[in-house]
Amino acid sequence: MKVPFVDFKKSYAKLRSEMLPAIDRVLGEGNLILREDVEEFEENLAKYVGTRYAVGVNSGTDALYLALRAAGVREGDEVITVSHTFIATIEAIVRVGAKPVLVDIGEDYLMDVAQVASLITDRTRAIIPVHLSGDVCDMAALFLVAAQAEHTIHIIEDSAQALGAKSKESKAGSMGLAGCFSFYPAKLLGGYGDGGAITTNSLKMYEEIKKLRNHYYIGKGTKDDMVKFGVNSRLDNIHAAALNIKLKHIDDYIERRKEIARMYDEGLKSIAHLVLPIERGVYQDYVVRAEDRDELRDFLTKEGVETLGGDIVPNHLYKGLNLDFELPNTEKYTAEFLRLPCNPELENEEVNYVIDRIKLFYE
Repeated sequence: MKVPFVDFKKSYAKLRSEMLPAIDRVLGEGNLILREDVEEFEENLAKYVGTRYAVGVNSGTDALYLALRAAGVREGDEVITVSHTFIATIEAIVRVGAKPVLVDIGEDYLMDVAQVASLITDRTRAIIPVHLSGDVCDMAALFLVAAQAEHTIHIIEDSAQALGAKSKESKAGSMGLAGCFSFYPAKLLGGYGDGGAITTNSLKMYEEIKKLRNHYYIGKGTKDDMVKFGVNSRLDNIHAAALNIKLKHIDDYIERRKEIARMYDEGLKSIAHLVLPIERGVYQDYVVRAEDRDELRDFLTKEGVETLGGDIVPNHLYKGLNLDFELPNTEKYTAEFLRLPCNPELENEEVNYVIDRIKLFYE
């Protein structure tokens, strides 16, 4: 049996009857850039996340960059985040001219908020908590740490892997100055290409980001139109139309991921060699830890099970990036991480096959 980590074909097949008319309508109308579908998606996303505003952009990477830039983070500033995130988080910091300051993670595999205070300096302008694998950082504790600083520190949430996840009653992307989302195809709300969005409750941030994503062009037709350089980071109308359809199903996708996670929990709980994830979140990934991770992954690959693990390296370990930080938990845990298939298209038979193969490995 072949068990894919994600199954784009199967996902599309389920939505084909909804997608084709929407795409045909957009193409037939000829409204391709920053039109009604983008506006509708922005309204729907803001409503779902629980913010006043949302701005569609070209990618999750651009979402982080534009949020930092709109928040006023610039050259000479410092931004605290974690190392075991996709490089885009750190790229965005460097892109605005700031210095990334990396903090270790705790036993929940998320930012260790207790260590953040010791890293704050008079140059710290922002903290980016990364909500990984569908789990949300301890935002209440993080806000307390930021509030104790002698100057304003913005909290910008990297929510690319946590759409729909909650911290108490607040959803990821609704608590900080801005929330940044990715619609890369493998994400919880995956599009059919690149896409991203920024959510915020700040009118000032909203208006600034809308200008920045479109070359900072105000559009009055005068010499006063361009007051600073922006970028081209617009969410295409055709992608927005597709995302509007998929957003209607997001809670069903999340519930199916939780069902799969419960099956893994029950099926793998007797294996002493595995550390199972804490039961919470929306399960962008189902992450186990195993000291023999590489051997287990090789075995599963031979058995037809696609996983993610050894190909993910904490950013501070990349030799060319010059990120010199001591992060013992990050290095220990990431060396043991293995992500099992948890996409909502999986059949129970496939999940049980994964469980059986893992049990066979440890017999």
